[in-house]
Amino acid sequence: MNAKIRRQLKARKRRIQKRLDKRKMGSECPVISASNIDYEIADRTKAISAGGIGLIHKMVCQLALDEMINQTLNLFKIYLPYSESDHVLNIAYNLLAGGTCLEHLELLRNNEAYLDAIRAQRIPDPTTAGDFCRRFSRISIHLLMEAFNHARLEVWRQQPDAFFEEAIIDADGTMVETTGECKQGIDINHKGQWGYHPLIVSLSNTKEPLYIVNRSGNRPSHEHAATYLDRAASLCRKAGFRKIRLRGDTDFTQSEHLDAWDEQEVSFVFGIDAMTNLYEIAESLPINAWERLHRKPRASAH
Repeated sequence: MNAKIRRQLKARKRRIQKRLDKRKMGSECPVISASNIDYEIADRTKAISAGGIGLIHKMVCQLALDEMINQTLNLFKIYLPYSESDHVLNIAYNLLAGGTCLEHLELLRNNEAYLDAIRAQRIPDPTTAGDFCRRFSRISIHLLMEAFNHARLEVWRQQPDAFFEEAIIDADGTMVETTGECKQGIDINHKGQWGYHPLIVSLSNTKEPLYIVNRSGNRPSHEHAATYLDRAASLCRKAGFRKIRLRGDTDFTQSEHLDAWDEQEVSFVFGIDAMTNLYEIAESLPINAWERLHRKPRASAH
């Protein structure tokens, strides 16, 4: 950021602080009292609500994420004119710009300021984006996640040494309801909800999702969890984390994998159901074998 921009931002901040000064309330009531508002269309100046989208794209280019996506995915035989990275970034930027569905791409592709911000002559329309999504296989989705994680390693390398003290990896399933009962892969869960039940494996330190595995709504939380916990641990080990800890609720206590994780010096904290035999073992423990867990107080709503 150059000196001129710093001065402009400081000046704007001073003006806002002056307007919000409680000692200078003013005498107008009601305060919102504009009566003569005019609109003009500027010839040279254009504005967009997603003002940081250009910065995001600059970061993508610096990490060479677009190149990695094109090298990893091979969904097209020829480019007419879009590449795989054009489609992936187009959908991601749509979300960052406030879009909630593919149809909102139509708003962006008709927004001159947005197209100029990412230096694109044009972007895929909703129909073309939908066709791209249908080209994915399970393997293609895995390859795309690995491309993201390759770029993630580059970001982590820029962190201070303390960042690599311990990686805490969380696993959880979450129910995503939908109104369409005929969509591919949809199913109903035990609560009568129609939708999908994806598995999310994330790095708790930074809240980053490392792996997301889509499943139908009637699948158990722990399904395929061990496989993706192993992949997440391998990723964190490759990044240079000195300790790795896995966490999950009672659904993720899979006894057949605990010994293997212990041999790999991966610690874990999982809940476990209060079965009769375990309850008796816990009750027979000596008093010095455990201590009460004192939870941190919840943050105030204020």
